Amino acid sequence: MTEAFGSYVHEAHGSVNSGDGPQFNFYYAAQARLREQASRRPRAVAKEDRDHLAARFVPPRGMRHARNRLEETHTVLLDGLPGSGRRTAALMLLHDLSDTRGSLHELPDTSDDTATLALDTQDIGDGDRLLLDLSEVDESRYIAVQSALSDFRDSLVRHGAHLAVVLPHHLGYLLRGELKRLTVEIGRPSAQRVLITHLRHEGIEPPQSELGGTPLTSYLSQAPMRDIAGLVDRIRRCRDVSPADRGFSHWLTESLVDQHDQTARVAADLTSQRDGRRRALLLSVALFHGTAPGTVLRGANALLGILSHPPDPLPRLDRADLHAELSDIGAEVKPDGRVRFRIVGYDRAVRDHFWTFLPDIRRQLRDWFDVCLAEPSLAQSDRKEAVARFAAQSLRTARPEDLSWLAHRWTADKAPAHLVPDAAQVLALGLDDEQHGRYFRQQIYDWSTSTETGIGLRRVLVLVCSTTMARSHPDQALVRLHHLARRTYGVVGAGARQALLDLARSDHRLYRRMLDRLGAGIAQGQWGEDRALFLELADPVRLVGYRSVRDSLIICWNGVLRRPVESWATPLARWLTASEDVRHRDLVLRVLSAACDTDVRVSGCLYRAALQWQHSDPSVSRAETVSVLLRKIDTAQGIESYPLAV
Repeated sequence: MTEAFGSYVHEAHGSVNSGDGPQFNFYYAAQARLREQASRRPRAVAKEDRDHLAARFVPPRGMRHARNRLEETHTVLLDGLPGSGRRTAALMLLHDLSDTRGSLHELPDTSDDTATLALDTQDIGDGDRLLLDLSEVDESRYIAVQSALSDFRDSLVRHGAHLAVVLPHHLGYLLRGELKRLTVEIGRPSAQRVLITHLRHEGIEPPQSELGGTPLTSYLSQAPMRDIAGLVDRIRRCRDVSPADRGFSHWLTESLVDQHDQTARVAADLTSQRDGRRRALLLSVALFHGTAPGTVLRGANALLGILSHPPDPLPRLDRADLHAELSDIGAEVKPDGRVRFRIVGYDRAVRDHFWTFLPDIRRQLRDWFDVCLAEPSLAQSDRKEAVARFAAQSLRTARPEDLSWLAHRWTADKAPAHLVPDAAQVLALGLDDEQHGRYFRQQIYDWSTSTETGIGLRRVLVLVCSTTMARSHPDQALVRLHHLARRTYGVVGAGARQALLDLARSDHRLYRRMLDRLGAGIAQGQWGEDRALFLELADPVRLVGYRSVRDSLIICWNGVLRRPVESWATPLARWLTASEDVRHRDLVLRVLSAACDTDVRVSGCLYRAALQWQHSDPSVSRAETVSVLLRKIDTAQGIESYPLAV
């Protein structure tokens, strides 16, 4: 997939020719950002992520009770305070079950190609392990799910499947009485034990005396479980870049730098500091913390312009220089040439203050950030940090639409190419957010089904769906990639198609679901791309022993065989070659013959193509294969076959 998109040239400020065809010079930068982000957030249902979690998992209070309830009733509902690790506990309960049948996947939380968000029993396969995360749903969704849960649970038992549900703690008063017996409350595990376990798996084993300091104890007493894993990741990275004589105490201090709470200090400083320019500079330093002075100055000037702040009437040389202005707000240029506040944690407190206590300018802050990121000289590493900071504030203040607006704008037809990684990053950060992830999955669905979505945005959606969404919500990623593959042409369309095929092939359940979707699409006849996708995806022997798979294959082949022979002759040859193996011959040829649907013209075309395949390499096995195919065609049409018909 990546080879189809071109080359990445770091810090190019104009067009760069890297070969024939469209130039997508920043595609690889976007891909690298998303992969790094995914590696830091192993909370997805992908097996590699679950294995990572399982190795570091500390069972919380109530875990044994939850495991017993899940085994006895096939369903468990997990409740607990936010940040107690409910989702991880649910994943681990399912992960620990036998995986000899079925697969572990999360139930969709958006109305993809359907009119309802209620539970769908078609999502249940034999032996499946299902996760349903309701932790951030609204009242109507929660009530609808509970209404559908009874029938859904009956189907679970019939299929030998299991379901773990993460309940919305804030909606506990809406829980139905009959479901309370299935509910288990999960308690917060020991934060220090979680920390030690994570550290041990990174090869870090500090003495107990270095784990009892006040800053760490204070942090662990409040931090959600997911933030403790983030702390360990920072400690590991600090260890990797620190001098050899520095030990755990230094790594920990550096890793806790951003956790210092300076909220009260910032509030007091801003109360006494009423000069607009200084406030603009303060926020610019906070958002672009650790960048060059020129970046900070451009950011401050841009914010003043966005807010229509009156210019300073004094001549420029009569005003203070940037060094003096930075000093006035408690910032300085460090020896590495980058601007930082003198007080640790001050930058985060400034950002929190502006977004919290100036809610009337949040839209202007979005526009300001858009202007700042348009500057091509800003390095990729600085852009990545700034995007993460802005996204954190937008999500914290319940403004996910600011991120989707930026992604749309940064991928418009005339948008600079260097904004592609930024657009991909804001969408990935939104998808990973526990509270607003559903908003972004729905928004991406709407974009993927719209004919008005630009080619630049489509390119980013392919990347985000295949790299980020596929790890946590592969079913929904499959649906969106399918829509993109149907509606996109050229290099980007080829990328969407390859990403879709790779995802569908990665798992038996996704393969079956993709065949079902292709069967429905081919039967409707609306999307010619579905036939091409089927011919490339369908494997003549994969899961062919399942009746439901054969039914989908028959529907798809029926639509394909009605097209010109040259469009399917080569794939047919692959199927006939597979049927030379007597272990698969009966089922493979049963599919092909049934696909003719008693249509004499279609069966005649199929038989003639089979004869050409036989004549291209005459052999006993090929002659036997064609003979069996003819008998099955005759039987399907109610014609008595004769041994010497071929």
